[in-house]
Amino acid sequence: MDGKADQTNLSPHEGAEADAFMPTRSSLLSRLRNLGDSASWQDFFDTYWKLIYNAAVKAGLSDAEAQDVVQETVITVSRKIQEFKYDPARGSFKGWLLHTTRWRILDHLRRQKPETAPSGALDDSRRTDALEHLPDPASAQIEAVWEAEWQQNLLDAAMQRVKSRVRPKHYQVFELYALKQLPARKVAETLSVSVPQVHLINHRIRNLIRKEVKHLEEIGV
Repeated sequence: MDGKADQTNLSPHEGAEADAFMPTRSSLLSRLRNLGDSASWQDFFDTYWKLIYNAAVKAGLSDAEAQDVVQETVITVSRKIQEFKYDPARGSFKGWLLHTTRWRILDHLRRQKPETAPSGALDDSRRTDALEHLPDPASAQIEAVWEAEWQQNLLDAAMQRVKSRVRPKHYQVFELYALKQLPARKVAETLSVSVPQVHLINHRIRNLIRKEVKHLEEIGV
């Protein structure tokens, strides 16, 4: 193993870069209120499009329908972002985005099953009761999918943060052994380390990732 220890402390500059991997930041939400801030909206899209898309596909929509849901959700967020107040004690952005995404998905599911659609055109704020009375488990399924995708998003973000903080060679060891599941001996031969070092590095990085996931859960909105 290299003599240099893992770089687990962030400098101010490194900390700012790491913030880019947070699932949600209050600063980003504030910037989104400026509809002309194209860079922040691109940041939002890059962060959430896959989460929204995967939730739509796993809820039963086609690729084209899921892409429509992504576009419709982003448009809805742009129209409603002024109404969202960042207050973790009252409600999370995670829940608000879920509510918005869920309605877009359900709109498409209703088109597949016109007989389940409630009569009359209702906006989001008036359709909560209608959602609860849908004759299928679509809403619960979407929530379950959303939670799974959100957790995966947290894990991906945590791994990116850790990757930016440890020695590249150490992360390579973790990637080959834990993610690509190569035998420890093969990893050791490939990266010129010992088998015990492979296990030690893997253990350290796994612990760092667990801590980052916990941290992101605490600060996420």
